[in-house]
Amino acid sequence: MSEQAVPLSFYMEITLSEDKLNAYLQFKNSDEKLSFSMAQLEEVLESYKITHGVNRSKLSEIVRAPQSFFLSKTLIATGTAPVKGVDGSINFLYDLSNDAKRPVEMQDGKVDFKEVTSINNVRKGQLIAERIPSTPGTPGQAVTGELINTKDGKEARIKVGKNVVLDPTQNSLYAAIDGMVAKTDRDKINVFPVYEVNGDVDYNVGNIDFVGTVVIRGSVLSGFRIKASGDIRITGSVEGADLEADGSIEISAGILGHNKGVIRAGKHVKSAFIQDATVYAEEVIVSLSIMHSNVHAIHSVACKGSKGLIVGGVIQAGESVMVRTVGNSMSTVTVIEVGVLPEMRNELVQLRTQLRSINDNLEKTDKALAMLDQLAAIGQLGPDKVSMRIKLNHTKKQFTEERITSRERIFEIEKSLEDSEKAKVDVASTIYSGSKIVIGRYTKFVKDAVSHVRFQLADGDIAAIPLV
Repeated sequence: MSEQAVPLSFYMEITLSEDKLNAYLQFKNSDEKLSFSMAQLEEVLESYKITHGVNRSKLSEIVRAPQSFFLSKTLIATGTAPVKGVDGSINFLYDLSNDAKRPVEMQDGKVDFKEVTSINNVRKGQLIAERIPSTPGTPGQAVTGELINTKDGKEARIKVGKNVVLDPTQNSLYAAIDGMVAKTDRDKINVFPVYEVNGDVDYNVGNIDFVGTVVIRGSVLSGFRIKASGDIRITGSVEGADLEADGSIEISAGILGHNKGVIRAGKHVKSAFIQDATVYAEEVIVSLSIMHSNVHAIHSVACKGSKGLIVGGVIQAGESVMVRTVGNSMSTVTVIEVGVLPEMRNELVQLRTQLRSINDNLEKTDKALAMLDQLAAIGQLGPDKVSMRIKLNHTKKQFTEERITSRERIFEIEKSLEDSEKAKVDVASTIYSGSKIVIGRYTKFVKDAVSHVRFQLADGDIAAIPLV
């Protein structure tokens, strides 16, 4: 029926989804002869206030063959869904969530079980985290044309802890000091100047490399390494481990190096004892003993506690060594050197060895050139020998220049060795035979035990002066 007496709304109804984003047409009464125009259908839509997202092609299908849609619920309009804003977030430049300790896999596929501790080192002024802003939401539109409100994203907030600062925009977080980045309660971000281990440094802890001070409330086992830009403080002992600190190193128990460990400090090293170890520092202070070790101090070595014993090894100090007892009754060789920086004295030894090698090479080169000169004199110097002669002359020139440089440096160091008037070795108790005292360029071998004595330069030699 094209001109039906019954209104079209008698045959159909339109329903909306709960969020008003979808409109559906459904026939509630059917008539096989039913027909209507697009205008009539649009009047029905208008009565339901359907104005947005109408599927006009679908409406055309319904007008052409309404009987095909009698038994179905047909989507005829789709609104625009609202878009919620994206929440803001914090972009951390360090992994602050991974607490798991995993050994480091090396390039060859092997695993280093000593490299298990990963410290988030940060320098003063370094960026730690950035705040990524949230985005606003986009409103939607219902099929009835109404706006559908949405929510903007929530802003993230950087939770500021200790020793960190925010920039004026509150978007960037920086370290206020050198230290370790860490999260604490309520996700506050901090930079701590001290890294603490409550126990031994072993395979559970691994090697440590920290830009601040390291405190070990236990011992450091053999084969491990600790590096610190600040101090290193250890309540237990140190076995054959490597310690390196820009500041000082203090070890409550002692150092048992097993001829493996090397201890380096920018300032002082303090320990109960040092045995079979190598130590470098400005000052070395030991309360009990230094046994069979190589100790190098820019300024002084003090071993004058209740025992205060130095036996075996080499002790070098730029200014002074103060000790109770040197050597033992078994005449164990013990060397104490003062009056020049240890590295200069060691450099001198290396230079003298190097100079001997240069002289040997020069002598061999001169002999080879002499033979070639003889061949040239009798006209038997072939092209290959001419080439060899040129190379040897070049080599001789190089060796000669190296010899001049080495001699000049040796002269400089020897001259500084002469300026050792203030250098001294104080022995509060006894120094035994087998000991050797070196002050500047002078050496004194102790043949008989002597007590309460100070060794220092006097009248161009090492004098033993009674120590008051």
